[in-house]
Amino acid sequence: MQLALKTLIITATLSLSLVAGAVLAQTTPVVGTIGVTSEEVQFLAKGWSIKKDILGQDVFNETGEKVGTVEDIIVTPEKGMSYAIVGAGGFLGMAKHDVPIPINQFKIQDKRILWAGATKEAIKSMPTFNYAD
Repeated sequence: MQLALKTLIITATLSLSLVAGAVLAQTTPVVGTIGVTSEEVQFLAKGWSIKKDILGQDVFNETGEKVGTVEDIIVTPEKGMSYAIVGAGGFLGMAKHDVPIPINQFKIQDKRILWAGATKEAIKSMPTFNYAD
C-alpha cells in the first residue's frame, strides 16, 4: 500500500512537472513584448540625446551667429517630442524671449545645433512661449 502511494505521488509530481513545463514553454517571452529590442537599442544610440546633445546648447544660424540657447524640450500630449524652447536675448534671464521651434528645423553639424534662416530679429518677432499653469 505504501509503495503504491509513493508511486502515485511520484507519477503525479512528474505529470505536473511536464504539464507546467509545456505551459511555460508556450508563454510569450518578456523580451520583445515590453521595452525595446536589441536592434532598437542600436538604432536609438545613433539618435540625439536631449541631455547630452541639445539641452543648454547654443543655437546658431548658417552664418555662425549665435541666435539662442535650447532651454527645454516639449513633449506633446500625443507623446511625441516635437518642439524645443529656444531662449533668445536677455542677460541673466532679464528680457529673455522664449520661443517654441519644431525639432525638425534643427540640424546638428560639427557638434553645433544649426537653425537655418534664424536671426535674433526674427526670433524676437515670434510669439513668446509660456508654460501652462
